[in-house]
Amino acid sequence: MGRSFEVRKASMMKTGLQKGKLYARFGKEIYMCAKNGGPNPESNLALKHLIERAKKQQVPMDIIKRNIDKAAGGGGEEYTTIRYEGFGPSGSSFIVDTLTDNINRTVSEVRNCFTKIGSKLGVNGSVEHMYQHLAYITVKGVDIETVLECLLEEDIDVLDIEDVDEAVEISADGYALDKIENALSNLEHADVVDSESGWFAHETITLSDEDYEKFEKFMHLINQCEDVQNVYHNVEVKEEN
Repeated sequence: MGRSFEVRKASMMKTGLQKGKLYARFGKEIYMCAKNGGPNPESNLALKHLIERAKKQQVPMDIIKRNIDKAAGGGGEEYTTIRYEGFGPSGSSFIVDTLTDNINRTVSEVRNCFTKIGSKLGVNGSVEHMYQHLAYITVKGVDIETVLECLLEEDIDVLDIEDVDEAVEISADGYALDKIENALSNLEHADVVDSESGWFAHETITLSDEDYEKFEKFMHLINQCEDVQNVYHNVEVKEEN
């Protein structure tokens, strides 16, 4: 994949999840998506694409089916989506998206993660303005001209598109991810091998070794919170040796 693609994707928390936690987070999201938009993936495109992403993360089908069935049956948990924003060492910043059935528990756990590294939560909007909501999609089996024509026909604005290692990489508005995946599904031989949407920092920062240890500690702590779905940050991630 292209260097710019990889660098920007690195600003999302994608590593360190144990399988059980990964499955639980996908399960919650699938449940809420099916509950809000209906349990039929063919009529609920957001659910369809979420299921596809879960499969690519090797989430077992019984977990996917169980949460769809639970949503279809009515009742069940009532989850609320809450976003927290905060600051870490030396100008680092974080956006923490949660899905919770107990707001008091969640805010306490998230605040505690910041406190343990000597940092603090911010107010709504204190961090988000430094980020942009983007979608990144990698598709194989078709050429760049075919992809671009397909997206333009669907009136989808593309921020960037390039050929990289026999694949086409697309960046676009994050809220257009489902629409893009649906358009690409109509192309013969098109295979979406990777897709992601999230909040990406306009500018990233490099931390000292001491501050980077605090950053890693925070990421470990926040990753243990059961209600946390996604974490975004502006820190340049060091490559593991």
